[in-house]
Amino acid sequence: MDNKLRQRISVGLLAGSGLLISLGIFRGEVGIVFSKAINICLECIGLG
Repeated sequence: MDNKLRQRISVGLLAGSGLLISLGIFRGEVGIVFSKAINICLECIGLG
């Protein structure tokens, strides 16, 4: 592939992922993800 095409694809993917991350933050999904992560970690060490 051409370097310019690769660069455009990389920039597009980076912009898309940034958009989706900020959308998740805006919707308040950070707390949900953290609570699920805490539950998984507690279950792994046998406290949950």
